[in-house]
Amino acid sequence: MKRESFASRIGFILVSAGCAIGIGNVWKFPYLAGANGGGIFVLFYLLFLLIMGIPVFTMELAVGRGSKLSVVKAFKTLEPKGTLWHIHGWVCVFGCFLLMMYYTTVAGWMVSYFVKFLLGTFNGLEEEAVGGVFGAMLGNPIEMTFAMVIVVLGGFMVCSLGLQKGIEKITVVMMTALLVLIVILALHSLILPGAGEGLKFYLLPSVERAGEVGLSTVITSAMNQAFFTLSLGIGSMEIFGSYMTDEFSLTGEAVRITILDTFVAIVSGFIIFPACFSFNVEPNAGPPLIFITLPHVFINMAGGRIWGTLFFMFMTFASFSTVIAVFENLISPCMDNFGWDRKKATIVCCVAMLICSMPCVLGYNIWSGVHPFPGKDILDSEDFIVSNLLLPIGALIYLLFCVTKWGWGFDKYIEECNKGEGLMMPKWLKPYFQFVLPLLILVILVQGLI
Repeated sequence: MKRESFASRIGFILVSAGCAIGIGNVWKFPYLAGANGGGIFVLFYLLFLLIMGIPVFTMELAVGRGSKLSVVKAFKTLEPKGTLWHIHGWVCVFGCFLLMMYYTTVAGWMVSYFVKFLLGTFNGLEEEAVGGVFGAMLGNPIEMTFAMVIVVLGGFMVCSLGLQKGIEKITVVMMTALLVLIVILALHSLILPGAGEGLKFYLLPSVERAGEVGLSTVITSAMNQAFFTLSLGIGSMEIFGSYMTDEFSLTGEAVRITILDTFVAIVSGFIIFPACFSFNVEPNAGPPLIFITLPHVFINMAGGRIWGTLFFMFMTFASFSTVIAVFENLISPCMDNFGWDRKKATIVCCVAMLICSMPCVLGYNIWSGVHPFPGKDILDSEDFIVSNLLLPIGALIYLLFCVTKWGWGFDKYIEECNKGEGLMMPKWLKPYFQFVLPLLILVILVQGLI
């Protein structure tokens, strides 16, 4: 069977960016920036994207394009004879599956809040009642299940149509709408009274504010976010490398996707910080920022129902673009390894995902007393395994596979990376890739475990 490929370069960039652009950009990035002193966090974040994120990104894409296969068979094809690198391919598939077991629930929250703002649920509510809406949703297993099922069925329905007719076509429309929405929302926030103070907090580096939380905390937080924003380590980007042509260099494409991903993260701050300062709301509210703090802001501004609806439409697109991309990472290995057609792979993966997403849904109500790890509910436990273990360990394996003689090797990686037109990866970076970058990833791993 002939390997599918993207119909256009913009399709590849938007689908790959859609995989990277998710809740972490719009939810986690702003509250981390708020909690870590604003501008100085952003500076370190951009630095670590350049020296860590982009290099590992090119390695995932190189394994995909060099093999033209999904992750398990990609390692089998490229690994030296008799080695076992391909075992990590199965770990990647498991990681993508585990990621979606809780991500579909959070994406469902976005859908629920979009509908709530659309129907005017928040109209006239007091501040305490706004927080109560979120608590009521978490405590309602029927609402939570319904929203999760919409996300799972919608995602697999898109994937069932194939790469060009489904994933690429839908994601291009959705990502275009997302980019338009984020600009409209940001422009609106920038004209609110007091918006200037929010921008100062967000964009001007403050050593004093960084000192309050500790400079080392700011640096490690920025390093973690820069690394995790691209979802590297579990092969979620590898599959799109396998659909690429040899026309353009991988470094150039990785830079473009990273810029788009970073644009969404940075502009999200333009929405949130001016709005917070305009309505005297703490910008370092943490995870409740999206579901409690911002709805309170929206209901107090003119036309708040409309702005809230648009914001959660944007959040729904951001999360759903990731869902579609990662679902393809589940379907493609089934087709490559088991010889299934796309229809069978889609149905089997969809049923498995619906069943395995239920523990996270029930973890906030019926199973709220279940804590797989001490002090962590089901969602937090699943996220801990993916974010703190599988992503950094997986990225380290990709790195070692691409730059050591025991794996694919630096020469083959750099040849694949620099094939085509565009920005080239310098060969003189080899010592940095072999000795410095592994240490930086180990810092992230140890920090996550601590």
